[in-house]
Formats: sequence, C-alpha cells, structure tokens
Amino acid sequence: MSRNLKELIREMTLEEKAGLCSGADFWNTMGIERLGIPSAMMTDGPHGLRKQEGAADHLGLNKSVNAVCFPAACATASSFDVELMERMGQILGDECQAENVSMLLGPAVNIKRSPLCGRNFEYMSEDPYLTGKMASAYIRGVQSKGIGTSMKHFAVNNQETDRMQISSEVSERAFREIYLPAFEEAVKKAQPKTVMCSYNKINGVFSSENKKLLTDILRDEWGFEGYVVSDWGAVNDRVKGLKAGLDLEMPGSEGYNTRKIIRAVENGELEEEILDRTVERILKVVFSYADNRKAETVFDREKDHKAAADIETECAVLLENKGALPLRKEQKIVYIGEFAKKPRYQGGGSSHINTDSVVSALETAVRKGRAVEYVKGFSSERDEMTEEELKQACEAAAGADAVVIFAGLPDSFESEGYDRTSMELPKCQNRLIEVVAEIQKNVVVVLHNGSPVETPWAESVNAILEMYLGGEGIGEASDRLLFGEANPGGRLAETFPYRLEDNPSYLNFPGDGRTVLYGEDIFVGYRYYDAKKVPVRWAFGHGLSYTEFSYSNMKLSSVEMKDGDVLRVSIDVENTGKMAGSEVVQLYVSDKDSTVPRAVKELKGFAKVFLNPGEKKTVTMELCARDFAYYETKIHDWYTPSGTYEIQIGHASDDIRETAKLSFTTDVSLPFTVDMTTTMGELMSHPKTAGKMMEYLEGISQGEESKKEEGEVELVTPEIIAQMPLKSFLSVIPGEAIEQMIVELNSLCAEEGK
Repeated sequence: MSRNLKELIREMTLEEKAGLCSGADFWNTMGIERLGIPSAMMTDGPHGLRKQEGAADHLGLNKSVNAVCFPAACATASSFDVELMERMGQILGDECQAENVSMLLGPAVNIKRSPLCGRNFEYMSEDPYLTGKMASAYIRGVQSKGIGTSMKHFAVNNQETDRMQISSEVSERAFREIYLPAFEEAVKKAQPKTVMCSYNKINGVFSSENKKLLTDILRDEWGFEGYVVSDWGAVNDRVKGLKAGLDLEMPGSEGYNTRKIIRAVENGELEEEILDRTVERILKVVFSYADNRKAETVFDREKDHKAAADIETECAVLLENKGALPLRKEQKIVYIGEFAKKPRYQGGGSSHINTDSVVSALETAVRKGRAVEYVKGFSSERDEMTEEELKQACEAAAGADAVVIFAGLPDSFESEGYDRTSMELPKCQNRLIEVVAEIQKNVVVVLHNGSPVETPWAESVNAILEMYLGGEGIGEASDRLLFGEANPGGRLAETFPYRLEDNPSYLNFPGDGRTVLYGEDIFVGYRYYDAKKVPVRWAFGHGLSYTEFSYSNMKLSSVEMKDGDVLRVSIDVENTGKMAGSEVVQLYVSDKDSTVPRAVKELKGFAKVFLNPGEKKTVTMELCARDFAYYETKIHDWYTPSGTYEIQIGHASDDIRETAKLSFTTDVSLPFTVDMTTTMGELMSHPKTAGKMMEYLEGISQGEESKKEEGEVELVTPEIIAQMPLKSFLSVIPGEAIEQMIVELNSLCAEEGK
C-alpha cells in the first residue's frame, strides 16, 4: 500500500512522535489508533519462535507458546549451506506470519572470539566471511515471507561477562576485518529490516550512542535502510542515542525516556528533524509488515519438525572415524549416557524455545526396531555418576559390538548471561569415556554442545560425531547419521583447540570488568593457529564423510588481475567412494608478498556440492579485489596491494588440495610523507622514492669507498642502513642537504599522486 509517511508524521504531535521511539511493552511497538498506525509484535529467535504470552522477559525465564525448535547457529553454520539456511529462514517466516509476529530477533552474527563465550551456541563462526554469507541467506529467507529480521548484536559483543558495561578495546583494523564484515555483507546483500545494537561500549563509547557505528558506517557507508533497535535495556543516554542513530528503545521505559525526548526537542537540545527521521524509519518497517500480512498462513508443526530434523542432518560434523561408523543393523549396540534419552538440543537464555516435540536418539532407535540397549551411565543435567552406573556401563560395553556414548554440556554449563570458565566436559563423562574405551575398541562419541570442548580421549575412541545443539529433531538426525541412512556433510565453522590455553584470546578474556583488550587483533581463530603454527585438535573447515572426494583441474580465468576485475576460479570435484555425499569446497586466499601482518590464509569462497558415487562436478567461484584486501588505517579503507597471491582450494583449512598463483596490480597509492624519521628501507622499497634514493646512495657509497682506501673498516651493513632514519645521517650529510632531499622526495610523492 502506498502512503506518504512524511505527511503522516506532520499530523503527529510531539508526544506521539517521541512515544513511537519506545516499545509499548516488552515485545510490542507503540501504535497510534487515531492515525491508523498499528502496533507490531517482535519475538526472540534466531532458531525458533519464542512468542511469550502473559508476563514477559528477555532471558527465557517465563514460558512461551509452543513452537518448533530448529538447530542453533553453531550447528547451521556448520552446514556451509546457504540454500539450507535460506530455506530454514523461509519456514521461520511462515511461522511468524501464522503467529502474527512482525519481527524475528536474529540472526546473531557476532564472531566467536573465545570458545568460552556463553552465547557461542547462538553465533555462527570465528570467520567473518562464512558468517556474512550464512547470515545473509537467513535474512533473505525470513524476509521473503514479509517478516522483518533484527541482525544482532552490533557490534563486538563477544562475551557475556560484564556485557552491560564492558568496553571492547579493539583496533580499527581488527574492527573492520574481523568484527564488522559479517554485518556489512548482510546489510549490503540482504538489507535486514532492523539492526540491534549491543550493550557494550566500543573503545569507550556505548554502542547505543555510537554515531560512528550507527550512522557513519551502518547508514552512510553501507546503505542500511531500516531502523536500529536497542538490545533490551541497552539504552544509556536516550537523547545521545537518537542523535547517534538509535531509533527504537526496547522495552519501553514507562514514559521516562519519552519525556526526555520531548524536553530535549522543546529546549533545543534535539532537532525535531532528527526525531522525524527516526519516526519515519520506524513507520517504514511497521507498515512493511502490515502491508504483507498473510493471516491465512498455517503453522504446520509436524511438517516443520520434519524440516528441523532434515536440517540438523545436514549440519552434523563427523570429526573422527576409524571405521566404527556407520553402524550396522546386525550389530549389538549399546547407547550410554543420559543424552541418548534426554538430548540437549538448544541453549539457554533469550533464544530458548518451548517445544514438546523433542525426539531422542534412543526413542528413534526403538521406533526403527534397532538392536540397541540403553545404559544411563551419567546424568545429562549434572556432573554426576555413581560407581554402580559406571560398572553397569562397562559391563554392557564389554558384551557389545559397538558402543555409542552420548556426551555433552549440561544446560547449566553454557547460556546467555554468563561465560564458561573452562572448555572441559563434566569430569564424570571424561572418566566414563576413557574407561569404556579401554574395554571396547568400537566406541563412538556423539557430542551435544554449543561450542568447542576439550577431548582428552579423542585418540582412544573410534569415532566422534559433533551434533552441536541440533534442535528438536536431533535424535532422528543422530540415528540417520550413525546408521548410514545419511552421510555427514557438515564442516567445522570454528577451530577446536587442544586446550583452552591455546586459544588466541586466552590472556585477554574476559577483561577486568570495565575493559577487555582484543590483544590478538586480527588473529582470531584459524588465523592465529596458522600464523603461530599451533597444533589444533580439529581445524576450521574440518569434517569427514563416509565417502571420499578428489580434486583436480583447478583453473583461473586469468593469472593477472587489477582493480575492478572479477576472477573466476574453477575446480573439478569427484566422489571416488561408494556412497553419495556432500563435499564443501573451500577457497582461501594468501598474500605472498605482504608488507603488513596478515593471516596466512583467509576464507573467501565456499560451495557445497552433492555427488553420487563416481560423479564429478565443476565448482566455480568468483573473487574481486576486496577479497584480497586488508583494511589500511592510513586511508581508512580497504586496500589490495600489488603483488603475488595464492589461491588455495581444499577440504579444510589444514587440508589444501590445489593451489594457483595470481599477480595483482593496483593503481591505488597509499599516502607517503617523508620526514627526518623516515627510514632508508622505507624510501628504498617505495616505488615513488626508490629511484631518487639510488642516486643519493651512490654519492654516499663513493664517500664510503674513499674512507676504505684510508684504512677505514666497514661496520655498517645494508641491513643496518635500511633501519636508519634520515636523521641518522646528520653526522655525514649536512642537515640542510637532508632537508632539501626531503623536499624533493615529497615533491615526487605529490606528483605521483596526482
């Protein structure tokens, strides 16, 4: 429906405009009946609909309507499947329409900086490229159904400890290269209806009143068209927030901040034009839902449950397999661990879904008539196991052909609101796994966790299947994968270090209560482990299959590239095994001539391809100059230096199969100013000054030669000279001559830059 929002705003009183900038209650926006402005409901996501009735809260403490619980982001990101992510978004969009919910609060795209973050189960990856692609697909899916999304938490919200007041101290380069690209990709490619600002400060400024973040970057630079909503209770100074670009405060403040806005306009502290612009952005989104309302949409819980199980089947990651998997029907199998009967399928907090349709692996096995015996072993809720329970587990394991131990983190170990203090599983679980592995060679461990765990028994067991928090269909998905009805196709979206101490943020997490230093800078996740050559348990991108894949015939559309070009990279992938399955082809870029610290390689492309036995397909991906760039703080922009780059294609970040070299040339020049502190090395390596410096050096060299003839010993090597600033030569070159040299060199730089 076409309507003139500016005209509508002119009809509103100051009080009405100010009121629209706060929620009517915990989940609803304000409506103005006399002007036909509806109230709109939003609910928490991202992996299901948490529509609360009656008393409302934001931490999942009070009950919500029954809904379908889909796999959490820790699982879905591991699918490396953008089509699957978009399909899940579409289903969630339909569910929102059926429940008359206008906005789903998700996706959560914060980077997994530390494995300890209590909310990692809701975040996607340690890698910004993968996160951006998956988030965009989710947003497109949900919004294709006329439902808005609220991408969160903007920005650098990477811990739960002190999240309400902590200041994330991060460099401009790390901010741009690691923590913003996923948001940028989603805004530019999917245009979420809203973006949710985070609680924390960024370099001392609250996100909720950070103009650089909410206006300069988000709107002016990226072209965001929707409105910015606060995380629940994240507003600090409401008027400052409005000026910075924070549009909607949630939940409402019982009129307190509304009155502040009114007074600020009346006394001239806040321009009414800013308020009008804010109201227009809110109305645009509110009416976009009203105009696309589909009241006839049906919430088919049975159909959506099946979809949830199908999606989880594509997300699970086979971490290890020495031959125990897939299981065979004729085997005598024992399931150990209460997670087999009571699986952990979602995380705690604001995204907690109320569902009564959870199906366990044990229940699925019974339904299918499998020869499976169940022994409790340990509790799924506490670090608790009796000696008698351990004895029963060992006795059952000794007489079985294969044992499947369902392990994982209890609900209390990871949740929104607090961070973990350790990467360990409950001690009773580690003990049982180690003891059973001593008496049974075919031990399979199935993991239920929202983020990496230490696995000291990994070499002792036969197979490990990572299910993550797989939603209400986790038991059905586990059964299909264990018995080979489906082939594992997931890949790790995060690195599993051997120990907590190995992770790059270890010394700087979670800060001192007021600030947290992002001391690892751009070296997050595999970027750090690669650069430091730190061995890891399982690398980013890792995941096994019941079949094998070969790579061949890698081709580049050109071996040379410049600004504005698009490079096409293709490779043939063949299923050389005996079972149909999916391979995730991963493309990484490596700067071989870098003059600044850079990651050894960075993910810049991926494609999931399904292949039948013996089938071969050609996978093609495209790269642009930005894919080779780093963020250059001298120009506050992305910069791709001229030089040699290597395109790497592989099965995982530590399993590269094919490589090819590329020569890149740019016409962009970085600013370069010469002064007394500029070193000889800088001058000799810079294309604008190198030639002139050669002339100067010849003169200096002749002088040095004459000294040698007089018996002088050469003590200064070329390496030492390269480190010397111009002021170091004042003892051998007149200062006036150096000053003249600086003038000439800066003149050359200026001429080249025109």
